[in-house]
Amino acid sequence: MTSSGILPDHFAFPAILKAVAALQHLPLANQIHAHVLKYGYGTSSVPVANSLLNVYGKCGDISDVYKVFERIPQSHRDTVSWNSFISALCRFEDWETALEAFRLMLLDDVEPSSFTLVSVAHACSNLPRHHGLRLGKQLHGYSLRMGDIKTFTNNALMAMYSKLGHLNDAKVVFELFEERDLVSWNTMLSSLSQNDMFLEALLLLHRMVLQGLKPDGVTIASVLPACSHLEHLEIGKQLHAYALRHDILIDNSFVASALVDMYCNCRKVHSGCRVFDYATEKKTALWNAMITGYAQNEFDEEALMLFIEMEAAAGLCPNATTMASIVPACVRSEAFVHKLGIHGYVLKRGLGTDHYVQNALMDLYSRMGNIEIAKTIFDNMDVRDIVSWNTMITGYVFCGQHNNALLLLHEMKRVEQEKNESSYEHEKRIPLKPNSITLMTVLPGCATLAALAKGKEIHAYAIRNMLASDVGVGSALVDMYAKCGCLNTSRKVFDTIPCRNLITWNVIIMAYGMHGKGAEALELFNCMVKEVKPNKVTFIAIFAACSHSGMVREGQNLFYRMKDEYGVEPTADHYACIVDLLGRAGQVEEAYQLINDMPLELDKTGAWSSLLGSCRIHQKVEIGEIAARNLFHLEPDVASHYVLLSNIYSSAQLWDKATDIRKRMKEMGVKKEPGCSWIEFDDEVHKFIAGDASHPQSGQLYGFLEILSEKMRKEGYVPDTSCVLHNVDEEEKETLLCGHSEKLAIVFGILNSPPGTTIRVAKNLRVCNDCHEATKYISRITDREIILRDVRRFHQFRDGRCSCGDYW
Repeated sequence: MTSSGILPDHFAFPAILKAVAALQHLPLANQIHAHVLKYGYGTSSVPVANSLLNVYGKCGDISDVYKVFERIPQSHRDTVSWNSFISALCRFEDWETALEAFRLMLLDDVEPSSFTLVSVAHACSNLPRHHGLRLGKQLHGYSLRMGDIKTFTNNALMAMYSKLGHLNDAKVVFELFEERDLVSWNTMLSSLSQNDMFLEALLLLHRMVLQGLKPDGVTIASVLPACSHLEHLEIGKQLHAYALRHDILIDNSFVASALVDMYCNCRKVHSGCRVFDYATEKKTALWNAMITGYAQNEFDEEALMLFIEMEAAAGLCPNATTMASIVPACVRSEAFVHKLGIHGYVLKRGLGTDHYVQNALMDLYSRMGNIEIAKTIFDNMDVRDIVSWNTMITGYVFCGQHNNALLLLHEMKRVEQEKNESSYEHEKRIPLKPNSITLMTVLPGCATLAALAKGKEIHAYAIRNMLASDVGVGSALVDMYAKCGCLNTSRKVFDTIPCRNLITWNVIIMAYGMHGKGAEALELFNCMVKEVKPNKVTFIAIFAACSHSGMVREGQNLFYRMKDEYGVEPTADHYACIVDLLGRAGQVEEAYQLINDMPLELDKTGAWSSLLGSCRIHQKVEIGEIAARNLFHLEPDVASHYVLLSNIYSSAQLWDKATDIRKRMKEMGVKKEPGCSWIEFDDEVHKFIAGDASHPQSGQLYGFLEILSEKMRKEGYVPDTSCVLHNVDEEEKETLLCGHSEKLAIVFGILNSPPGTTIRVAKNLRVCNDCHEATKYISRITDREIILRDVRRFHQFRDGRCSCGDYW
């Protein structure tokens, strides 16, 4: 045009600048701007100036946007000028300045258009929640006074309300205007999915289709997360088929990513892999979706190989999402040896301060047993979200530090309360309200510590916050109450869970088994199979229940039917359970024969261990020696095997052989786990170790034990000195028996609680015969119910009797 001698005018320049804006080519924009000034259209033509605002806004130079806007005479600035200026400020995420520009526009008596309101709504949605919502509502009111009911204005208002957490307001806007287009429906669908209202999203999609609208790529990408979270595989497949029929997958990485996520979340990893492989355009999000899918389903080697391919072959740089997904795969994968190296890689990539990556690193160190490093990462985090707290609590539970897990939960609630009470409200602070994951994580800690008071407190919180009906929380509560000795309460919670899954049934069957109620456990099993299919854990639970109740015939019958009737192949754990069932009932020889008949490919470690325990109960020295020899070969560093054989020898008064075993342990550096019991009192868990005198009340405890011992002897109690596995005189044996940890914990409970209060004690090892007998006498003398949980089962003592019937 210029080479032909024709000069561009105020009609040509806007068209040219529009093309440059589409190309987003800043040097070319500068050249055209020079021509604009050369031909005198810099300030004389408002349309040209508006086009310059638009092109600089899109090409990425905010300083030039300001310069161009300020050179337009104030009296010449029209609606398009202000719209271009505000839109450019929003593109550069200068939200406060964009709103100030809107205010100045109104002061200049320039009437905003729908385009203005769309940009301002976008700015409001990116402000701190309270501030943004206040201004957003004012904007909504202004649009109503203006009579602006245009579809794209309402779409922007819906998106604003949703992003600010007021989904109900977004729904009201959606329902109140009739001129809804595809963007309106997509906005609402996306809002519902992003706010975890997945079922509503699917119902809205159905309604949309019934009204004759055809979904596009945005629709599919918005709804697939709902299928993913609800695990509605069939609906997800239908959406996939629709996308294929309408060529939506071609060059649409967002839909492909959503499909990969959906298939992997529904445990159809190979289907997700096929979507990934056939995608023509693989952006970082798609690689992340596939890596995450592999990692979530514990295809760890595949995740690691794809991670390497992403960087080496595709030339893409991993981002925070990539690293947050690959770190868990690294810690689980046996093939990935240099696990700590991944932390160095994260730091090298400059992603060490991303809180999603920090959460993953905390999990990595916790699973490796380095809980102190995990806590250091936690303490140094700039932003701690609910996942951060949950990860740290889970780390403590994983490392067996249940008390620290409970303390951290209290700290989490304290921090949240302080923020709520603070006079200065940080608008963008992340809420730290414990969720279902928090409760599912911390309740096992209450169960392990038999911390009933803390467990009840968490249950009350779950009820107040509508979390008790969650199947995961409900299952954890059933387990907690059962392990705290409250079987009736455990059953009540089980009965109130609206939708029970396999885990819930397994937990309640295990609960009845631990309490020695095998018949009830078997009845529950028969009810369960009518609703859900049992798995291998179910049979471990029911076999244990039969074992603790002496139901040998019933347990064996189920064992030989489990494969044909229920499709569950017996594993090494199941054989170990049946060996325990037979051995506990005194059928030690039959148990030994069963081990010899086990399939060769199965690991016999658990079975030999069960047999050795049975030999300890029934003093079967010869078979015990055979079991121990096999265990010393399979697990030479496990102390309990040596201790059990030593105990068998000691009970048979084979002192020389017992001494040799203990000498061998010392030479190998194998240490016995000390007996430890704990009891909850006054919101604190008190621990006692056998023979320990470090507790502040030790003097009182031993003194009261002596008084109790005298009363017990008068009632007919005779100390079972066979439980003392040392070759010392009888008087010294009786003294040693008084120091057993469970007796100290029981006496502590009696001294520190009102008369008639139930005493609840947990122990890390099997309760010894003498403590079991002594506790029966203590329960009658003190008129107390004493619930003692050892490593295998519950003992409920009342009026001189135990619920186990002396069968344990």
